[in-house]
Amino acid sequence: MKVVCVTGCLGFMGSYFTRACLQKGWRVWGIDLNTYAANRQHLDEFARYETFKFTEGDIADLTHLYEVSHIFNFAAETHVDNSIMHSDTFLHSNVIGMQNLLELIRRRSNYEMPALIHLSTDEVYGDCDRGKNPEQAPLTPSNPYSASKAAADMLLLAWSRTYGIPFNIVRPTNNYGIGQYPEKLIPKAVKCLSLGKKIPLHAGGTPVRNWLHVEDTVNAIFCVIERGERGKIYNVAGNYEAPNLDVVSKILQCYFGKPVKTEDYVDLAHERRGGDMRYALDDAAVRALGFKNEKVFDDELAKIVEHCKQTFVW
Repeated sequence: MKVVCVTGCLGFMGSYFTRACLQKGWRVWGIDLNTYAANRQHLDEFARYETFKFTEGDIADLTHLYEVSHIFNFAAETHVDNSIMHSDTFLHSNVIGMQNLLELIRRRSNYEMPALIHLSTDEVYGDCDRGKNPEQAPLTPSNPYSASKAAADMLLLAWSRTYGIPFNIVRPTNNYGIGQYPEKLIPKAVKCLSLGKKIPLHAGGTPVRNWLHVEDTVNAIFCVIERGERGKIYNVAGNYEAPNLDVVSKILQCYFGKPVKTEDYVDLAHERRGGDMRYALDDAAVRALGFKNEKVFDDELAKIVEHCKQTFVW
C-alpha cells in the first residue's frame, strides 16, 4: 500500500486521480484550498474511504508534511483569461506554492524525501505552428498562466539539481471529462446554450487544441510512477486535435441532436491577449512505457454534453 499526498484533490484532474488512488487501496492525504473551481461534493465520496485524510488549506502556507512516498501536485490556478486579469493569484498558487512544497521536501533530506510528481501543461511551450514539441523544447510561455506554470517547472528542476529532490514532471494537453468547471470550453459552451447565450470563441475559433480525456491522464501518471524514469519530464497527448470552432460544432450537434448553423450560436468577436494558436506534443516517451489513449473524443463528448445539460454549476 502506498501512502501519498494529492494537492488540489477537489479540482477536476486532482479528484479523478484521488479517486483512482483510493480505488487502488492507497492511503491518500488530500489537500485543497476549496476555491471556486473545487467541488466539495467529492469529500462525501472520498470520506467513505478510511484511507483518506483531508486538509483544507493553501499549499503556499503548508508547514508540515506527513510521511508519504509521493506528492502529486495538481493544485494550481489554470484559466488563461483569469490570469490576464489577476496574475498575482496565479503567481501565488503556481509559483510560491511550488516553492513551499519544494522547501518542505528539502527539509526532509535527513529522511527519505518523497518524490514530487508535478502536473504541468502543454502551454509552457507556447505556440507550435507545425510539428510537435518534445520534452526538450524551449519553454516560451505566452501569458501569465503559462508563465507561472513554466516557472514552477524551472523551480522543480533547480531544486532537484541543488538538493536532490526526486521528481517527475507530466505535461498533458487539453484535458476534458465530466465534472470540469464551466470556465473551460466544453462545459462553458453547454452552459451558454442552456442560458440562451452565444458561446464566446477567441481568434475566430481557429486555435487548435489537442484533447486528452482526464481518465487517460490518470493512466499516464500511473505509467510514469510505475515504469518511468525518475527525474524525467513526460509529455502526454490526447487522440483528437481540432480547431475550437470544430469542437463547438460537435457540441451543438450533441446538444440539439441535429445539425444547426454554428454561426447562430457563437460569438467570434472575443479576443484573448497572449493566446496561442496551436499546441502539440510529442509523447513518444510515455507511450514507450505502455501508455495509450483509451477514450474516444466523440463518444465522451456526447456523455459530457448530456451531463452538463442536466447539471447546473454556478
